[in-house]
Amino acid sequence: MSVLRSAFIALSQNRLLRRFLERSRFGNKLSSRFIAGMEIEDALRVAESLNNQGIQVTLDSLGESVTSADEAHRAAFVYHQLLDAIAARKLDANISVKLTQMGLSLDPALAEQIATSLAEHAHATGNFVRIDMEDSSLTEVTLDIVRRLHARPELGDSIGIVIQAYLYRSQKDVEELIADRIRVRLCKGAYKESAEVAFPRKVDVDTNYVRLSCLLLDSGIYHGLATHDEAMIAAVRSFAAQHGIPPSRFEFQMLYGVRRDLQRKLVAEGFNVRVYVPFGREWYPYFMRRLAERPANVLFIAKNLLRA
Repeated sequence: MSVLRSAFIALSQNRLLRRFLERSRFGNKLSSRFIAGMEIEDALRVAESLNNQGIQVTLDSLGESVTSADEAHRAAFVYHQLLDAIAARKLDANISVKLTQMGLSLDPALAEQIATSLAEHAHATGNFVRIDMEDSSLTEVTLDIVRRLHARPELGDSIGIVIQAYLYRSQKDVEELIADRIRVRLCKGAYKESAEVAFPRKVDVDTNYVRLSCLLLDSGIYHGLATHDEAMIAAVRSFAAQHGIPPSRFEFQMLYGVRRDLQRKLVAEGFNVRVYVPFGREWYPYFMRRLAERPANVLFIAKNLLRA
């Protein structure tokens, strides 16, 4: 892990800096490249704009570990509003949910209850909930909750999960998820992990990402491959072409504000592209992890601030 990446991950946990930036006009301006806005309406407006460009959307109400059941239920209410708004506006969008935002650290049963209500609501509106993955200490409990929800016949088509390629365990997890026919979003991973649980070298993470992508593509299940790395995208495209897997059988996923040129290029070439659109006032940890993933974004943001 590079020094700069480690620094941004450390900063993502700095409470004083977070409090200052999330409450300041400067901070909101700083985050605007990667955050759709502070309110639901901001996110819906961005989703509609992306849909008009032929791009699908995942909406994420930002926030992580809550400190009370009331906070967890308030966070869930935002997602219930999103599901209703998506249906009313006929948007091509679904939702992505962190279980710690639903109370996982307080009570796993509470988080599972809330996730169940969201999956039921998604099923009722013909939509889909992606349960996001957090740090490796939560991998097993997150997988267990998703498996139980997916095992309910009426919810199987409405629930999916995220797998992080930098974890050693991920190949086994992917193989088991494929056996259960659970839809996966594959990403590289953006949390600070020890060499005991995760590949420390980028080259090994990349190799594992390609390996897992091929397993997912070959499964016959509709999965999402989340990357901005053109080498990874080229490897996926090559495998799909060699094995007769049409672009309609999977989607590339990217982050709002990152590689917009590549998003448009892939859509023009006939690939499904879904953009992860975060919004909300608790944007700081997410923003710092985006800088950690791709430190070149720091220079991009600095240039935009100076230009303004």
